[in-house]
Amino acid sequence: MPEYEFRDVYVPRGVSRKAATRLLTDHAEYGHWELARTRLYPDGSRRVRLRRRIIRQLRATW
Repeated sequence: MPEYEFRDVYVPRGVSRKAATRLLTDHAEYGHWELARTRLYPDGSRRVRLRRRIIRQLRATW
């Protein structure tokens, strides 16, 4: 089963949808993050949880 690391990103209510999309796209492209969950609060702010897979390297034995 793969292991993941998570990052929470808080997007305030004044940020447009287009700007939030651009922010998350940058995280996805340059940090290799993918969208795990989005939560929209009643005041209009969003909390986005991003995840990326942890790749473990096995130690080479000679």
